Amino acid sequence: MSMNRRDFLATSAATAGGLGLSFHVPFASAQNPPSDLPEVNAWVIVKPDDTIIIRIARSEMGQGTLTGLAQLVAEELSCDWAKVTTEYPTPGQNLARKRVWGNMSTGGSRGIRESNEYVRKGGAAARMMLVQAAANSWGVPSAECTAAKSVITHTPSGRTVSFGKVAAAAGQLSAPEAASITLKDPKTWTLAGKRLARLDTVKKTTGEQNYGIDVNLPGMLNAAIKDCPVFGGKVKSFNAAAVEGRRGVKKVVQVGSSAVAVVADTWWRAKSALDALPIEWDFGSNANASNETIAAMLSAGLTASDAVVGNSNGDAPAAIAAAARKIEAVYAYPYQNHAPMEPMNATARWTPERCEVWVPTQNGDAALAATAEASGLPIAQCEVHKQYLGGGFGRRGRSDFVTQAVNIAKQMPGTPIKMIWSREEDMAHCFYHPVTQCKLSAGLDAQGNITGLHVRISGQSILATVAPLNIRNGKDPVMFQGLDAAGGAESAIGYSFPNLLVDHAMRNPHVPAGFWRGVNLNQNAIYLECFVDEIAHATQQDPLALRRKLMANHPKHLAVLNAVAEKAGWDKPAPKGVFRGLAQTMGFGSYVAACAEVSVSKDGALKIHRIVAATDPGHAVNPQQIEAQVEGSFAYGLSAALFGEITIKDGRVVEDNFHTYPVVRMADMPPVETVTVPSGGFWGGVGEPTIAVAAPAVLNAIFAATGKRIRDLPLKKHSLKA
Repeated sequence: MSMNRRDFLATSAATAGGLGLSFHVPFASAQNPPSDLPEVNAWVIVKPDDTIIIRIARSEMGQGTLTGLAQLVAEELSCDWAKVTTEYPTPGQNLARKRVWGNMSTGGSRGIRESNEYVRKGGAAARMMLVQAAANSWGVPSAECTAAKSVITHTPSGRTVSFGKVAAAAGQLSAPEAASITLKDPKTWTLAGKRLARLDTVKKTTGEQNYGIDVNLPGMLNAAIKDCPVFGGKVKSFNAAAVEGRRGVKKVVQVGSSAVAVVADTWWRAKSALDALPIEWDFGSNANASNETIAAMLSAGLTASDAVVGNSNGDAPAAIAAAARKIEAVYAYPYQNHAPMEPMNATARWTPERCEVWVPTQNGDAALAATAEASGLPIAQCEVHKQYLGGGFGRRGRSDFVTQAVNIAKQMPGTPIKMIWSREEDMAHCFYHPVTQCKLSAGLDAQGNITGLHVRISGQSILATVAPLNIRNGKDPVMFQGLDAAGGAESAIGYSFPNLLVDHAMRNPHVPAGFWRGVNLNQNAIYLECFVDEIAHATQQDPLALRRKLMANHPKHLAVLNAVAEKAGWDKPAPKGVFRGLAQTMGFGSYVAACAEVSVSKDGALKIHRIVAATDPGHAVNPQQIEAQVEGSFAYGLSAALFGEITIKDGRVVEDNFHTYPVVRMADMPPVETVTVPSGGFWGGVGEPTIAVAAPAVLNAIFAATGKRIRDLPLKKHSLKA
């Protein structure tokens, strides 16, 4: 393929930044198939024993994308689900085949919602080729043949043949013209839309499933790495001789300008030597930064004049100034770590002729780009082998750890090096959920109606860190998730105000920001939903009634809110001592809402009794997976709300492991009742949007229980004692 490294790096960097790219996806068979087995087309391999191998380009990190995409392909293929397996194509093969598998980035809840059409067409094209091959062998028109459960039937004669018997012949046929491929109506689905067991459950349950951290290659050595604890700092010097004589140690190397690694026969020996290695750091100009200095920077942005408008109608400042009554509040949201169970790792082998990397990555294209850049080799001489991810949450969309692994491997040519970050390293060198503050001002008329709303966000831009070229005229569009103009396909606001202004004063501290599961929708939903609740209580309106009034022109938002209210029994009294809170939002193409039921004891102990959640993703590919994702979203969102805070002191992260950065445990986790209300006509994401309603629903319930309005997280910082 004629693409130079500069163009490929630019393309992959944009994808890594969470921005969707449109690829033309042909269905014709191309060169260099990823498997030695003959393929029907790029998506489907059928073995002679009727085993079906479906190729999945997106990454599996526990969210179920692998199974959901396989369901869509299998539905159009009309195969026997019991015989379906999957495999990853590699980014290098994708590039060589003119991106036949499309976008290999998995983030922004895009796995199914942005690839559903072309993967379905891949399955449909394979079915058409298999049917044509059978028809050719019988000497009959293909229109007289049908396919179901991996069997092709000639309807007039009743003759049948399995997919495996005609697969080789089908693979020799020309692919059907794209215009001739007709997809099934979702109303007729027999596999997609059903509660099928995940394809990866058994291996994960038995421990058979391998992850990136489990890679084992002949002659492999292990590396532990330590980067400068202050962001932007560098290595000044280190004394390799102090540890080179330790058992198992093979080499001590500098990695880039800011890190040092020890290579040894086992990882523990590498880490132990690294811990004993004398390193002198140049901490640089950021060594005096702290939570306090960062908060002051953001606070100044709340009233600054350099804000960029993200959404507006009417004249909100004038309406608020002329209002009979004004309500104002300031909220804040902290840095948070992705903290996946599997820390960052990558295995690299470099020679002057070729560089290969085995890595759990959310972005195969970006990982290949990083490999090529770090190795100094042409892209065609590099390859990335994607592994299962032990959690990603956005962190593995970055490829800084791939670059490190390749840089270490270059210093030991021909030897595979598996580099694993310690948990402490993983905590100290994340691309963190960005820190922001928000000032909300509302004007009310004499009857308590909202005449104007101004939402001023001050804080960090993710794109400024990961994809600065995507900032246009000072505007980071990702900042306005959940607050965008109504009708936006990605993150539309669910309310109508006669006068509205949403703007952002960009303030970027030295701590690197990144895409964290749910991204900016998380804090924006807190800001808006808690403030709407404040207005409801200040004007003595029922929080549900006020929302319904503001949502008259937003039927899909209203539908999920009503579904939650009905399921939770909002119109009926809660159990004695239990209080409710609502929240709703729209993001990643889907509409979500939640009702939390909580109690607070006299000594301030919070108990979350129940969460009721509704989601409308348009189409529901696997209802069981949707329920699991919604439940997981609340586990993640409640971890953030209750405990999640990364603090900065002397320019570095204070929290270093799960004892200082806890997550919810079983005792903290409430039952989650999921209501799935797919309205059809669009494809929304599932893995992220529900996270955003976890915190505001709980915060609003806490206010109902205690009269205390919590405006900055996490809750562990606050006393709820009466």
